Amino acid sequence: MTSDIGRLYLGIDGGGSKCRALLADASGRPMASVTAGPANPFQDRAQALASIEAASRGALAQAGLGEADLSRVVAGVGLAGVNIPSVYAAMAAWQHPFAALHLTTDIHIACLGAHGGEDGAVIVAGTGSVGYVCVDGRSHNYGAHGFPFGDKASGAWLGLEALKAALLHLDGLGPQTALLPRIEGALGASGLELVAAMAGASSRDYGALAPLVLECADAGDPVAAAILADAAGYLDALARRLLSHGVSHFALLGGLGARLTNWLAADVQAALVTPRGQPDEGALRFARSRPQARTAALG
Repeated sequence: MTSDIGRLYLGIDGGGSKCRALLADASGRPMASVTAGPANPFQDRAQALASIEAASRGALAQAGLGEADLSRVVAGVGLAGVNIPSVYAAMAAWQHPFAALHLTTDIHIACLGAHGGEDGAVIVAGTGSVGYVCVDGRSHNYGAHGFPFGDKASGAWLGLEALKAALLHLDGLGPQTALLPRIEGALGASGLELVAAMAGASSRDYGALAPLVLECADAGDPVAAAILADAAGYLDALARRLLSHGVSHFALLGGLGARLTNWLAADVQAALVTPRGQPDEGALRFARSRPQARTAALG
């Protein structure tokens, strides 16, 4: 086996809103951390590749290294969207610039980071949503069907539900809600122009409306509160499904995770634990654990 001396390790966490790269030396000591643009190859493969390369080169530059050092890098890359076989195959075929690339899902590296490589479960509620559990080397994945088909309780889903509720209010077919004027203000549009403003919008665009749901619910708006209660009910069911595999706890991750915790059922809250590490740390752990002769691994 090739000597590890001089080798660099890179953990990549790529999702619908950003790509984070964590660079470490041969001993695993962190050297640099850089964030770049979106990296979900299901949504935009070209953008994902560009973001991965930008984050990787940025991490090397931050560490005082040059682009030529990419040839010393063993990369663990966890991406949203590669749970879909065709997307995984396309990414695995990438003629990457690294010494080796080990590919897996973003939820896998999130679980590795949250539980330090030990058995456990995670739910991610961010731009999208997904649940994952790993016990005795066997993993199970729930959700991650993508927006708008799935991703319930995600930022994108909250934004879509908010817009639907606002339009029902507008037509007099649903209860009045503060979401209507708040969305009009956020989009700089009113009435039916809301439809034009969101035509062709991405999951990130809908996710940008999610904070309005949280703010309106905090202010006592019953429609916004009902949307959050629906989201929490889904997360409760998802958590119980994960726990049924024999783990006793799970971590709730993603930008919405902390905001939704208080909406969860008491038994689900009791099983929550604080994550021990972040997804990019899990990706780095994944890179360091793989047989270095391989160029890609689903894990």
